[in-house]
Amino acid sequence: MTRYLPIMLDCEGQPIVVIGGGVVAERKVSGLLEAGAVVRVISPTLTDTLVSLAKKGLMTWHDRSYAPGDLRGAFLVYAATDDRAVNEEVVMEARRLGIPVNVASHAEAGNFISPGVVRRGRLTVAVSTSGAGPLAAAKIKSVLEEALDAAYEPYLDFVHTMRTRIKEKEPSTEVRGRLLRKLGTLDVLNEMRDGSFIAWSPEDMDAWIADHRAE
Repeated sequence: MTRYLPIMLDCEGQPIVVIGGGVVAERKVSGLLEAGAVVRVISPTLTDTLVSLAKKGLMTWHDRSYAPGDLRGAFLVYAATDDRAVNEEVVMEARRLGIPVNVASHAEAGNFISPGVVRRGRLTVAVSTSGAGPLAAAKIKSVLEEALDAAYEPYLDFVHTMRTRIKEKEPSTEVRGRLLRKLGTLDVLNEMRDGSFIAWSPEDMDAWIADHRAE
């Protein structure tokens, strides 16, 4: 079993090449665009969705098959054609250039995989079964989507705002740590779930910090 290192990769503005234009490539492109990547797709055919994205200027489409040299300058590469031999050619070039490559037809040929992802605003949870299969990953993802309900998005925004304000207002490392631990005990998530949470103004936040500074 391959043991992968889970990481969160900043792809904002990074050039990423996807070889292939089918349904699998479409899924890859969708996630990449969501992450802010600059996507270039190389394929003689595209799904209707990818055609629409290209027409809107959200990605660049090269209407042809893969050719050696297509990967130069890429931050990441996705080999997503339905031709295993082509995918293997892409892998060889990517490895020669030192570019991380993901392979749709046989994941073990690449050196990174794309996990299932659950997003709730600032929260990102990735699911990988290390080869147990996409159906198992989909079931686990479904469980997580139900458990991590929509309230997590405003909750994490609240926590982020409060953490930022505490760090700005309190110079003492010891006191900051105490306030941040106290922040973690607030039952804001459940209040947001049941609709009883009343939004805090900046003055409310400052008052809370002052009230708990000496505790």
